[in-house]
Amino acid sequence: MSLLVVGLSHRSAPVSVLERASLAAETQSKLLQDALAAEPAAEATVLATCNRIELYADVDKFHAGVAELSTLLAQHSGVGLDELTPYLYVHYEDRAVHHLFSVACGLDSMVVGEGQILGQIKDALALGQETHTAGRLLNDLFQQSLRVGKRAHSETGIDRAGQSLVTFGLQQLAGGADTADWARGKRALVIGAGSMSSLAAATLARTGVAEIVVANRTRARADRLVEILGQAGGTGVTARAVEMAAVSDELTRADVVVSCTGATGLVLTGETVAGALGLPFDAAATAVEAPAEPGADLDQHAAWVENGSATTTAQAQAVRRATVPAQSTGPVRLALLDLAMPRDIDGAAARLDGVRLVDIESLAEASADAPMAADVDQVRTIVADEVAAFGAAQRAAHITPTVVALRTMAADVVAGEIARLDGRLPDLDEKQRAEITQTVRRVVDKLLHAPTVRVKQLASEPGGAGYADALRELFDLDPQTVAAVSRADLNDPNRGRS
Repeated sequence: MSLLVVGLSHRSAPVSVLERASLAAETQSKLLQDALAAEPAAEATVLATCNRIELYADVDKFHAGVAELSTLLAQHSGVGLDELTPYLYVHYEDRAVHHLFSVACGLDSMVVGEGQILGQIKDALALGQETHTAGRLLNDLFQQSLRVGKRAHSETGIDRAGQSLVTFGLQQLAGGADTADWARGKRALVIGAGSMSSLAAATLARTGVAEIVVANRTRARADRLVEILGQAGGTGVTARAVEMAAVSDELTRADVVVSCTGATGLVLTGETVAGALGLPFDAAATAVEAPAEPGADLDQHAAWVENGSATTTAQAQAVRRATVPAQSTGPVRLALLDLAMPRDIDGAAARLDGVRLVDIESLAEASADAPMAADVDQVRTIVADEVAAFGAAQRAAHITPTVVALRTMAADVVAGEIARLDGRLPDLDEKQRAEITQTVRRVVDKLLHAPTVRVKQLASEPGGAGYADALRELFDLDPQTVAAVSRADLNDPNRGRS
């Protein structure tokens, strides 16, 4: 296994970089095709969410793989390599497995324990399967990560250690007040009708808002979300759908706005928010300055593998604090929750009188010092155990084609010797011939049983990769036969089903 992951997330990069590096669906597919065309990568898939962009690959050369994957991320994101490199982190082999399992359990999420990442990992696996860029390693890895994530949520209280991003965001909007008390009777505008926006609408309904207006580029999806909200009995919420063109008008009546669309530009500008509140807008006065970005070069990646990520936690938090816009003071007339990446709502809106804006940056800042539940330690133990088990299984699987090829060779030898016996003793009846054949097979099986079982055990241990080579050398196995067994296993139609 030569698993490599190169990526950036809310822990290593400011949202200004993350949103510029975000990848559209078609860009992700092209990235994977180009990754496979690159010499170091045999298979690849990408995990792209609002908080992380990670490229996973099976590579045969570490340094070349890091350089190639970093370059590809820069090319497809449109962010220059020199600018992107300081925020990239690298994980290799067991550390890469540990990273993905931690991500799947919600340990690396902005809000610890959130479960939405499991659906995003499933999407990443599906993308690799659809583009035929995910092979045996990544299929096994991502499917196991889903099982590990589900195990963490079912066996521990990790859900209590954190909350969904939506719930956490609403709590930040409430400013310390009880969320239900804060939301009661409010009019909410939800922009977007995707999975995150749908979750936000459902959460708002349960929290107790009086009305939800859904605006979406595709009206049919907005209508469908409103229909679902109407079926969620017991909330008492009034819901209706509007066209995106009506957002400005609805903004004048809204108390709280949640936006999460796939737009590449701003959905709500500072000027639009100011107009809805009847306030003057001075772009210069409300401009948000971007922080200076740290420098680094690509050669540092090898050191980062040993020492962690490109940006330390303290550095990352400092970058985030510098990018969170200053909030206005005084009574809140309009609460804005921006869950999109790239952002939907102009950060300058936060400086308008009576506006409170919570976005990805401020959520990261608020969650950085959030208390960690004791269950987190239990999840970390689960992750460590699962990483060890996955590594052992992969090492054992690596030798399986060689063992199969050895047993195939032994079966061919038995068949050849029985054929020779038929020529020398043509008078053997079927019963005698069957008994002799069975006896010879039993002898061969007994001779091969102990060494093949033992070599699988040895191969599953750290440093056991060389046993497959030793077995091929000792028994003079044809490498093409071993490769054929591997291809047959990889092309199993039941493989890669999530």
